Amino acid sequence: MAAGLFCVAGLAPLHASAPEVSLRPIDRPLSGSAASAAVLPQSSVAALADLQQGGPALGGGLRPVERPVSAQILAAADLSADLVPPVLDQSLVPLVRPDTIVEQALFKRRRLRKGSVCGDIEIQGKAVGEVAATLPGCGARDAVRVTSVAGVRLSQASVMTCEMAKALKRWVSKDVETAFGRRNKVVSLRVAAHYACRPRNNRPGARISEHGRGKAIDISGFKLEDGTLVTVLHGWGARQTRKPLTRIWKAACGPFGTVLGPEADRHHRDHFHLDVASYRSGSYCR
Repeated sequence: MAAGLFCVAGLAPLHASAPEVSLRPIDRPLSGSAASAAVLPQSSVAALADLQQGGPALGGGLRPVERPVSAQILAAADLSADLVPPVLDQSLVPLVRPDTIVEQALFKRRRLRKGSVCGDIEIQGKAVGEVAATLPGCGARDAVRVTSVAGVRLSQASVMTCEMAKALKRWVSKDVETAFGRRNKVVSLRVAAHYACRPRNNRPGARISEHGRGKAIDISGFKLEDGTLVTVLHGWGARQTRKPLTRIWKAACGPFGTVLGPEADRHHRDHFHLDVASYRSGSYCR
């Protein structure tokens, strides 16, 4: 019991001094020096007086120090006027694109649109219309004579249907153009055959080839940007070009219904035969 009274008695001085050390904020002073003196402690009144008079208590110590002039600015100021570069040359703002570049881009797109066929600006050529048949089963309707697809030229203007032209563009733009590297793209396709009213493999009595319907094309080589011509005949077995050619041949199986290469038979050892014939079982690739 005595110990408890001793503890309570020991806490009494703390409760008595609590108001003097309270963390409550000081009330905002009233206007006028007399009102401020009545509310604020004497030390606060002195500090406020120093601040109003611009004294050293608070006013001078909180002002930012001006940044010293750098040596680069001083050196530039010492240069003569003819040695100081123009302000625009130092600016990082990009220059305005010349109007000639914009005009060239618009002119090129207008020219491509004018020369496009099959409703696709990436298929360039001329409309042919109906191709008359010289043998039963031949001929084509709404045929076109294609000169380039996806920016890749054909070695000779090739007659085909729009279905065939769109499949050729899809294959070239997706798989052929960069097959030998993005820094050495394919710029031209060597065309061995396109529309021709004839039987398959030119065998008498055989069925009419898809070439006779404007739905086939034979590609025998690929010309690259550096001028190199990769032929199917010699490139298929070469170590440096076999993989790209194999990849091109496999990629054609999908856009086209029939894909025949050097390993199909002796008739296709020097070219890829591509056509858009449809089969119930899917694409036929050999």
